[in-house]
Amino acid sequence: LGDLVNYGPWSNECVDLAMSLPSTEITIGNHEEAFINGFYEGTNQLVHSFFNTCFPLFTKLNEIKSFQNEYSDYGFVFKHTIQDAYIYPDTKIILDNNYIIGHSHHQFVYKNNEYTLYNPGSVGQNRKQIQIANYIVLDSEKMEFSLKELVYDIDITINEMRHRNYPIECIEYYLGKIL
Repeated sequence: LGDLVNYGPWSNECVDLAMSLPSTEITIGNHEEAFINGFYEGTNQLVHSFFNTCFPLFTKLNEIKSFQNEYSDYGFVFKHTIQDAYIYPDTKIILDNNYIIGHSHHQFVYKNNEYTLYNPGSVGQNRKQIQIANYIVLDSEKMEFSLKELVYDIDITINEMRHRNYPIECIEYYLGKIL
């Protein structure tokens, strides 16, 4: 659902891993768009620090250009976001379809207008607890979605960021999100 790049030391490897999975559809996120454009247009200084560190080392530009804006399957539209908005559990929106989106990095289910929206959260950028990977699993036979989470060793990421001389504000971001 996009945003495979930026915010850490393995943008190239994340793209390779996602593209190596069989029968995978990959949507483009705002961070891939920033890498394609060669600049991050937002005003968040922390994101600029990550971008300025990650982008010069990125080698998978042609690969992310092949990512699609959205796709549909199982009665859902899969895309990075709706209406270019950050959608959170308390965001009031009128759904016109079933969606699975990313962008806000918060895991939740939202129901409205007889439709359902899932945000699986984030693997690597959980906004509440950085060391928890959020994801969604679909049992396609039962058509049941399950929101999941997994605790992982964030020290591996922090140590690699230190090894690659990431700016201190990037490392402190990770350290400040550990609960």
